[in-house]
Amino acid sequence: MHLTGFDGVEIHGAHGYLLDQFMKDEVNDRTDQYGGSLENRCRFPLEVVEAVAAEIGPERVGVRLSPFGSHSDSSDSNPEALGVYMANALNKYNILYAHYIEPRVKTNTTTSETNESLASARNAFKGTFLVAGAHTRQSGIQVIESGGADLVVYGRLFLANPDLPKRFRLNAPLNKYVRETFYTQDPVKGYTDYPFLDEGKDDGAGEKGGKHVRCPFLEEDEQA
Repeated sequence: MHLTGFDGVEIHGAHGYLLDQFMKDEVNDRTDQYGGSLENRCRFPLEVVEAVAAEIGPERVGVRLSPFGSHSDSSDSNPEALGVYMANALNKYNILYAHYIEPRVKTNTTTSETNESLASARNAFKGTFLVAGAHTRQSGIQVIESGGADLVVYGRLFLANPDLPKRFRLNAPLNKYVRETFYTQDPVKGYTDYPFLDEGKDDGAGEKGGKHVRCPFLEEDEQA
């Protein structure tokens, strides 16, 4: 395994993909050493972590998990126990970070109010703890200030705002993303054409004359 031009690898163990399917008891119906008990269901994902860490170094490895999610019908009867078990198990590999999806995010398109929390997994994991899941600027600040995570991850807002750190710093208006353009190839739209804030250049992007300029195809009713 080579990392030419990359700083590391994030192992995707979330959102109903292969590793997530092994971990979730609602979809894993195996009867061998990779099914049944929590330990068995987590065996293969941890073997992947061990192999990748051995190849490139644990300081270059992160893992993404969504124990509370139900993407592609991959849900678990006790997601908190799953999240804590993986946090404890990952500690022995000394990986760079664990990246957990907030419990309110159930699928790629739905969120729901919940009293469930990542606090137990946060307390169990000894390394850098990242969280993601429909966070705004303010909710991200609150998570960090409360000690709920070391870092907050943004996806959709970053896609629509290539200068998101600057906009957050200035508390500037945000471009609204258009979900219909996600993962599309034809036409190619919504990846490199969201505008930056005006930096004094006459390039038609950002803010002009005090008015915030948005991409022409953005829909006003799309949530940010």
